Amino acid sequence: MVIAIDGLAPPAIRPFGEPGQFTDTDGDDLEWAERCGFWQRETEAAREPRARRQREKRPLILCGHGASMRIEDRALVIRDGFSHYPQKPVCHRYFHGDNALPPRIIMVDGSGTLTFDVLTWLGEQGVALIHVDWKGDVVSVFSGGGYAADRKKAQWQIDTRADHQRRMAFSTGLITQKIAASVVTLKAALPGSRRRDTAIGKARDAVARLKSNPPVDMTALRLVEAVCASAYFGAWRDLAIKWKATTRRPIPDDWRLFTSRTSLANGGKLLNINASHPINAMLNYAYATLEARLRIQAIADGYDPTIGIMHNGRREKSAYVFDTMEPERPKVDAAVLAFVAGHTFSAADFVIDEGGVCRLSPQLARQVCQLSSNH
Repeated sequence: MVIAIDGLAPPAIRPFGEPGQFTDTDGDDLEWAERCGFWQRETEAAREPRARRQREKRPLILCGHGASMRIEDRALVIRDGFSHYPQKPVCHRYFHGDNALPPRIIMVDGSGTLTFDVLTWLGEQGVALIHVDWKGDVVSVFSGGGYAADRKKAQWQIDTRADHQRRMAFSTGLITQKIAASVVTLKAALPGSRRRDTAIGKARDAVARLKSNPPVDMTALRLVEAVCASAYFGAWRDLAIKWKATTRRPIPDDWRLFTSRTSLANGGKLLNINASHPINAMLNYAYATLEARLRIQAIADGYDPTIGIMHNGRREKSAYVFDTMEPERPKVDAAVLAFVAGHTFSAADFVIDEGGVCRLSPQLARQVCQLSSNH
């Protein structure tokens, strides 16, 4: 039997501002292909060589349309999807016990097919399969080892959440680590400025206050977090993004500088989903990869990912994973900021949908997901 993996992207992917379909004579399409090829080369250049007897530690990231995974002669055969024209097909073949077999496979914003035999094969080899949609949200995770929570650890989660003091101690520790990590990111990834100095000062004061006088309830803790987050992302304001060829292919004016973590594509609601700015779109993709990785880790460690301690559990939401993500977010932010500082982008790297949501080109999405996987 064949399972279809369908992303939310339309079958014909076109760069922002591209009015027509792909043709082999269209100059804009050639630029689209050139940019995708650039991000492919960047990804490959960043991959350090693996010793012959060393197990692969990096994930395999797939994207595009028409991807497929099947079993041939007991070997796993993967064909990457097509994201631009012209593009050479890329195939991977893995055997049982292969040192080159990645620990997890991530399908980013694409479509294609796989068979149930593939899921069985991945389960036997302990490889997780993750599907991330075009908004940077985790759609599904097939864990290679399956899910079987450790009874004692799951009970610890339940008991800790039920006990107010233990819940507050656990949650305060998470936010303290997160705020302390944000100071490292601010100092390392942003140039000196008044806003940055203000954010660092507020973060340090908050860490000291959380240790000396911990908040008595979750509302007070979230207030401390919110104040620090406002100053933290406020320090990002006016962060310049380098662009090329904008005279020929214009971009929205608000894409030239970072202004806010919230999106303009949510009907006026102050939400981070459905990013309308390139940096926020990159953050959402990177966070999705982090979420998937920590969900797999939680399952592997025997925890129930749906039983949150700080975060409230909602249907189909991995509340405990959101707990463990908190101290890791600033580290992902630092990787994205370094990535933005080191690259000159093109309008061909991004697409705006009919609702004003900004999404990444498939190859750029692959590169951004790689950042979070390697941090």
